[in-house]
Amino acid sequence: LKSITIPESVSFIRKYAFSGCSSLSSITIPERVTSIGEGAFSCCSSLESITIPERVTTIEDNAFYACPSLESITLPAGVTSIGESVFCCCSSLESFTIPESVTSIGESAFEGCTSLSSITIPDSVTSIGDRAFAHCKNLSKELRDRIEAIAPNAFA
Repeated sequence: LKSITIPESVSFIRKYAFSGCSSLSSITIPERVTSIGEGAFSCCSSLESITIPERVTTIEDNAFYACPSLESITLPAGVTSIGESVFCCCSSLESFTIPESVTSIGESAFEGCTSLSSITIPDSVTSIGDRAFAHCKNLSKELRDRIEAIAPNAFA
């Protein structure tokens, strides 16, 4: 499976739906989708970019875990949290903009994103989870005043 266009009738991508599709390099998610399940695209080692539709409000844990070719992803304005290990081990991800709607960044959310050098964290984010940016050796970031909690090892 190298590419897929999900039909417009689909409104949810269930957990582990495309997990382990190592040759999947492109995917079109229909505008009707509101939720991306746990591990839905985990271990899709050839996936390079993805645009998430504006109606998506939930991206569950590990959704894009271990997608080492993922260079670009755009989150919609309705997403309120970045869960555990959502982008963990996406070693080609270089920059990322977190929408103003996000209030928390989960445990290991960006851990192992070794190419990540730029990230925009909006004022809306009040907590950053354990190991959220661990092993992001190229990351340089100034934190905002509104952050209330930074977990241990968040930037280890």
